[in-house]
Amino acid sequence: MTTLIQLTQNLLFHNASLLAQVEYSTEGKPPSPLSMIVGLLIALLLIVAMWKVFTKAGQPGWASIIPIYNLYIWCKIVGRPGWWIILLLIPFVNIIVGIILCIDMAKSFGKGVGFGIGLALLGIIFWPILGFGSAQYQGPAASAGVPVVPPPQPA
Repeated sequence: MTTLIQLTQNLLFHNASLLAQVEYSTEGKPPSPLSMIVGLLIALLLIVAMWKVFTKAGQPGWASIIPIYNLYIWCKIVGRPGWWIILLLIPFVNIIVGIILCIDMAKSFGKGVGFGIGLALLGIIFWPILGFGSAQYQGPAASAGVPVVPPPQPA
């Protein structure tokens, strides 16, 4: 009987004692320099693309890099009221409002709903297409039928 108890203890506690010898660390490893450079290049590409989109829409390009203010200008470009910024600050609501704003941005440049969803989900691809492509600003898409004259485009 004692050998059965010793055998059971060895099977149960020996494996558990091995688990206790593993050292777990709460410290994470820093990102590699290559991943940091790639991340910065992607951020720079998106900043330049949004700057170009804002400029095409007749707004100052520097407004695209100022937090919160860029959301106000974005609402202004697509024809939504400025109080929509509050909706963008509410969790989960901001996802839906962001998709709506992306669709309105695409329509403001003469693109379709699919392009707007692309802006929302694959912005790294679609924002540069909108900024550096041949799309011209046609006025706010969500301006409830109010005709707006688009700003003059440079020749």
